[in-house]
Parts: sequence; C-alpha cells; structure tokens
Amino acid sequence: MSCTIEKALADAKALVERLRDHDDAAESLIEQTTALNKRVEALCSAGSLLPFLFLSHVDQITEMAAVMRKAIEIDEQQGCKEQERIFQLEQENKGLREILQITRESFLNLRKDDMSESSSLSALVTNSDLSLRKS
Repeated sequence: MSCTIEKALADAKALVERLRDHDDAAESLIEQTTALNKRVEALCSAGSLLPFLFLSHVDQITEMAAVMRKAIEIDEQQGCKEQERIFQLEQENKGLREILQITRESFLNLRKDDMSESSSLSALVTNSDLSLRKS
C-alpha cells in the first residue's frame, strides 16, 4: 500500500509542476495580449488599417488565455482530489496497522496461554507417572 501512496505523492508533485507551467504560460499569454492590445490601440489612433489585421490575432490570443485559465482550474481541482485520496489512504493504512498490531498481540497472548497450559499438563503427567511407579 505504501507504493500506492508514493505513486500518488509523485503524481501530486507532477501535477503541481504542471500547474506552475500552465500558470507561467497563462501569464505569458496575458502579457502578449496586453502588448497586442496596446499596439492595436496605437495603430487605431494613427488611423492605420493594420488594427483589423491584428484584431483576429488578439481574439485568438484572448481565447487561448481563457483556455489556459480553464486548464489551470481543472488541474487545481484534480490536485485537490488527489490530496484527498492520499489522506484517505494514509488514514486507511493507519487503521490497518492498528488492526495488525491488535491481532499480533492477541496471537502472542494465545501462545503464552497455550505454553503455560502445556507446562501444567506436563507436570500432571509427571506426577501421575511417579504415583503409578510407586504402586
């Protein structure tokens, strides 16, 4: 079961790294969008026809930024689910260890009882044996 927890932890670390990458990409897209918007505004104020050409690129970049934000949101939700699952597995592992410890202790107590009973029986057999020999 510890292998499963280790794998889940490794997956969670990978998700965190992916979230950082997505966040960096989203920030870059936002910066690019802002820069393009400024250029479009500058071209519009100059009366140039170029803003119409840039406008489609701005829309694409804005759409890509929205997709990146959604991907980050989904990754964060997935990361939370994995953390919850890791916690559940840790609790289950703890409970199983407690049950195992109780079982071990019970088994050892049964063995002690069996050992003491067999030594008592051994003494009885020896005493009976001596009584029979004397007769």
